[in-house]
Amino acid sequence: MSLTRRDFARKSAITGAGVALAGSVGALATAPNALAATDIEGADIESAEGESAYAHHGVGYGPLVPDPDGILALPAGFSYRIVTYSGRTKLESGEFTPSNHDGTSTFEGPRGATLLVNNHELRGPRANWKYPVPLTEGLVYDPAASGGCTVVEVRRDDVAEWVGIAGTSTNCAGGNTPWGTWLTCEETEDKAGQNGMTKDHGYVFEVDPEDRRANRDPKPIKALGRYAHEAVVVDPKRGHLYLTEDAAGPNGLLYRWTPPEDFCHGRGKLRTLADDAGVLQAFKCFDSGGKFVDDLSRATKIGTVYGVDWVDVPDRDAKTVSVRKQFADGQVTRARKLEGMWWGDGGTYIVSSFARTESPVQHDGAVWFYDPKRRTLTLKVLLGVNQDPSADNGNFDGPDNITVSPYGGLVIAEDGEGVQHLFGATESGRTYPIARNDLNIGTAEKPEFSEFTGVTFSPDGRTLFANIQEPGIMLAITGPWKRQKRG
Repeated sequence: MSLTRRDFARKSAITGAGVALAGSVGALATAPNALAATDIEGADIESAEGESAYAHHGVGYGPLVPDPDGILALPAGFSYRIVTYSGRTKLESGEFTPSNHDGTSTFEGPRGATLLVNNHELRGPRANWKYPVPLTEGLVYDPAASGGCTVVEVRRDDVAEWVGIAGTSTNCAGGNTPWGTWLTCEETEDKAGQNGMTKDHGYVFEVDPEDRRANRDPKPIKALGRYAHEAVVVDPKRGHLYLTEDAAGPNGLLYRWTPPEDFCHGRGKLRTLADDAGVLQAFKCFDSGGKFVDDLSRATKIGTVYGVDWVDVPDRDAKTVSVRKQFADGQVTRARKLEGMWWGDGGTYIVSSFARTESPVQHDGAVWFYDPKRRTLTLKVLLGVNQDPSADNGNFDGPDNITVSPYGGLVIAEDGEGVQHLFGATESGRTYPIARNDLNIGTAEKPEFSEFTGVTFSPDGRTLFANIQEPGIMLAITGPWKRQKRG
């Protein structure tokens, strides 16, 4: 299958809805004809019965019920199923499921099955991990590296899992494509000879969930650059790829890759590109007065709109200098913890998970929306610094992986401090809990709860899949899903 840029408009498998998130500061709705802003003052206050104030507005599914098995708290009427569990479930080869589940996406499989590609964020030598991704013959990029992807097939009560790619490193968020494949991203800049690696890392690889033969002899898509990749989305109309960089010292960048004029997207086509194919650029923002913006954390008001220019990357393979360090002050705009992305509403939603002392202004999460037609970047969400992350009263922080919900709004995986949630957000900005990680991987005296990752709905919208990163558990959540009111 091949797609021209014109074909993208009608062939895209990625759809979205106008959405907004709400936090301790406020949110701007993004749906057409929506109100310019949403007042959510007091929205996180709990009632005397412990029920979120949002429940009184018919938003969400009610309070979370603690799990007697100590894994996943859900609203009444919901249930979960463990799909894979590192060190317990096994691959078709007989080896244990790898650990550290991260970015995930679903695809329609044969005969009614659901296929998922699951990243495993494992960095460095294989000896560092008890359950690295097995080095399946023909699917290995660097035999020294511990990360990669597995493909999971779910069919009623049956689950099968096999290796999609091995020998990669720090496979983080990634992203799916309109042509039905998965782009797995290495969040590292390790070169051959560093951290035990025998090859350079920091690339994007394509994984086909349906055709195992297509994944043989893994080849990095060097045209997309070598840096600490986090997530990627595809513009189904123009053919651009947008990519986030999770890095500091200096803060990371948002990138856009423009394909060559005669390039047609399709399964496996990206790996045929020359290393210098197309144009890789980093973003540069200006405020309404034309003043350059050095870091996205400068924006402190919901609805802030920046104009965006794109600046060519000098050396995309970062042979001697990291890509983000190739730009002098004033050349590009930076942001801390650029993480999950999702295509919808004719553009891409972009998460900045938090900003601390490495940024001009501190916050505990922001979501931006880039409109490629208007070339504008708009602040949709701004979460204030969470003063009590150990409490569970709706004070969400650290948004990371995101997905558009078929029931309206967004579903977000929390990677913050303390208590960890999956939470939803309506189009008007009301947030509500969907799940809480009850699995303590610390001690009774010092509890610790791993982040949620890989949030994604099944193709039919009936099942929400999500991961608890450590030790590595994929969960399938079902229940009385309903269309969420605007709130």
